[in-house]
Amino acid sequence: MRIRLSFAKAGPLTYVSHLDLVRIWERSLRRAGVPLAYSGGFNPRPRLQLAAALPVGHTGGAELLDVWLERPVELEKFGRALVPVLPLGLTIGEVYLVPPQAPALQTQVIAAEYRVTAEWDAPAAQVEERIHSIMAMTELPQMRRGKAYDLRPLIERLWLEDYTAGSITLGMQLAAREGATARPEAVLEALGIGTGGERLVRYHRKRLILTNG
Repeated sequence: MRIRLSFAKAGPLTYVSHLDLVRIWERSLRRAGVPLAYSGGFNPRPRLQLAAALPVGHTGGAELLDVWLERPVELEKFGRALVPVLPLGLTIGEVYLVPPQAPALQTQVIAAEYRVTAEWDAPAAQVEERIHSIMAMTELPQMRRGKAYDLRPLIERLWLEDYTAGSITLGMQLAAREGATARPEAVLEALGIGTGGERLVRYHRKRLILTNG
């Protein structure tokens, strides 16, 4: 039996690494007493798949986790068992069945939607002009880890979501395919909004978009 659940990651877990998050889920699922299925080999581990790593310092509103069980359980019972053992910062959303032989969760992710809030003391129109300029470009050469790449095709949508005195909130839908993933930090840099510590920036991944929508 393969169960997929959506969850939020925030609060004290914002600065937990991807590997530590996997360990937290393993520990929580064991404490919940659900009949986990394990991998084979000399070091069997619970069969879990997280859809995509969430960078340290980012929060997530609808992250995805696949869990394999060795026997069927009621979905409602599964969710109820998890709630009291989850640490502060993890909150379950939806729980539903997935065909056991469906493709690996990581291979189904094609994009991610973000909400990014940054300090900003210039007029909102200035940001909107920069957004329109970027979206009108045919290419946007960037460097990452010493390698050149084109950021423009990785920005699927970009918009100004909110503006208040001293801050802006941007919406971004960015490609998140294997070998073609955009980082919201790179988009801010392209907009001319520094991310090197001179501005307070908060990153929130609202949802992941899969091949089936």
